[in-house]
Amino acid sequence: MCRGKSIIVVISSAPRRMADILVNSTQSVLRDTYDYYLWTLSLSDNRTKGWPLVDSPVPTFFYTLAYLFIVWIGPKIMKNRRPFKLTWLLVPYNLAMAGLNAYIAVRLLTASFRLRYSYICEPCRQRYDADELQIADAVWWYYFSKLLEFCDTFFFILRKKDEQLTFLHVYHHSTMFSFWWIGIKWVPSGSTFLPAMVNSGIHVLMYTYYGLSVFGPPVTKYLWWKKYLTIMQLIQFTCALILGVNGIRTGCEFPLWMHYVLIVYMISFIILFGNFYMKAYIAKGSKCMEVRYGQCLDDEESIANRKLKYN
Repeated sequence: MCRGKSIIVVISSAPRRMADILVNSTQSVLRDTYDYYLWTLSLSDNRTKGWPLVDSPVPTFFYTLAYLFIVWIGPKIMKNRRPFKLTWLLVPYNLAMAGLNAYIAVRLLTASFRLRYSYICEPCRQRYDADELQIADAVWWYYFSKLLEFCDTFFFILRKKDEQLTFLHVYHHSTMFSFWWIGIKWVPSGSTFLPAMVNSGIHVLMYTYYGLSVFGPPVTKYLWWKKYLTIMQLIQFTCALILGVNGIRTGCEFPLWMHYVLIVYMISFIILFGNFYMKAYIAKGSKCMEVRYGQCLDDEESIANRKLKYN
């Protein structure tokens, strides 16, 4: 009988020991993760410490979650409401974004030219001369512009253009903001300047296009050059992919893991934007004038569908 009781006690205590092991393991993983995070902070760039939104990942994480929540709840709130036109707001917004991106591109171009930066591989040095700080400042503005670009999505929701809330659109906007927090936190200069400079230059043309397209078909019929912006973006992603591969191959003095992240990220963009180009311009042909994120918005079929939806 005593032996039987001991077996029962051992069996009944087994789940408790498993729970203790699980709790201890979880605490150990969390502790190691936090210690790793503290270690990475010791490697962050001192020049951007204390800059808005930079010191902690919490604001970037919070804004990204809030953005995704609005993407989910916004169309539900607007479902039984009439769409807002917002022409009075969209024109100055898009032109202001074009101006901001022009400012970023010019600041990066002039400082990198004076520093004789390499377009192939430029290590990130924590130097405090004026041109290096100018690059870091421009990269911060580029990172902040990705937060402002959340408004693109909010305007789509308010205008009830749900067809523009594609996976590509949401993926692009939500991830760019997060990835560029990593950039401004750890590598605000060096090779980081190139993708920010090129992308800002393209965004000058894109936001100019979006500002003009607000006026509808009377204006969009003259904006035939939109599809070439997508081609430029695909070229940009391909070049960034090649630079990432070359950085690994040549041992470029830049964080190795960032090269791998860049390669995977650019492949995803090439696939998604390539699919966008196929749908927007090859499948729809030249009839499609206003296009955003894989959707043709002003061909006869799309216009008829929208009229049925809102009437």
